[in-house]
Amino acid sequence: MNTDPRRLLVIGIGAGDPDHLTLAAVKAISRADVFFVLGKGPEKSSLTDLRRRMLDEHARPPFRVVEAEDPWRDRVQEGRSGYTAAVHDWRSRRADLYERLIRDELEPGRTGAFLVWGDPALYDSTLGILAEIEARGTVAFDTEVVPGVSSVSALAARHRITLNQVGRPVRITPARRLREEGLDDADVVVMLDAGESFTEVAGDGVWIYWGAYVGTPDEILVSGRLPDVAERISRLRAEARARHGWIMDTYLLRTVDGPVGGAADGAVGGASGRAPSA
Repeated sequence: MNTDPRRLLVIGIGAGDPDHLTLAAVKAISRADVFFVLGKGPEKSSLTDLRRRMLDEHARPPFRVVEAEDPWRDRVQEGRSGYTAAVHDWRSRRADLYERLIRDELEPGRTGAFLVWGDPALYDSTLGILAEIEARGTVAFDTEVVPGVSSVSALAARHRITLNQVGRPVRITPARRLREEGLDDADVVVMLDAGESFTEVAGDGVWIYWGAYVGTPDEILVSGRLPDVAERISRLRAEARARHGWIMDTYLLRTVDGPVGGAADGAVGGASGRAPSA
């Protein structure tokens, strides 16, 4: 009986461009025996397909892919306490699923891997869920984390800007906290704003650098003074969601006093540089 520990690799695979894979990520993929892939329904099958293409190119046979459906999550809870409770419930059910997959599909001494969008250490639940499973003490494993190119760094690169201004902090926040806290004295990166909280931010000196599907062929970019481009972003979001059935977007809000560098004001473009119909 093999008494060696199970090993888990949590591999950041970037924001969507296959070229975002680092050399460390490629090497880690080649070491894994089993890959755990969670599906999010047919409308997001392209995300699973991209992972499959990465494995076809970089995984070392023989390997297995174990697929499971991501547990349902309540996304209609209002208020901070209701939202927090819904997320904790979803994470707990995810932990139940991960625990079963690791126990039943990964033999002791073997290496399993989770391919995580962006960087596993930024705005992702995988590490927290694995920590919860470890605390339960029902299945033992060692964990190694491979950082990746986050959607935040990819967004800044595509807009040709830095995330920070001299002497100013940068805050990364979920959209619901933007409504509560505003900009304060920081430039603010907002993740996955389903409610378009940017439309509630006032100020002629506020600029937005927005991107959806960053790093993919469907990429859309907009930058400009927030009052000038907010309506345009809302329209593009609605069109993209209708076209794809889902949307993942990120943006930076910045208060500026003078000229702004980076992408052209109000620019809209795909990853290929061709502007989509707008």
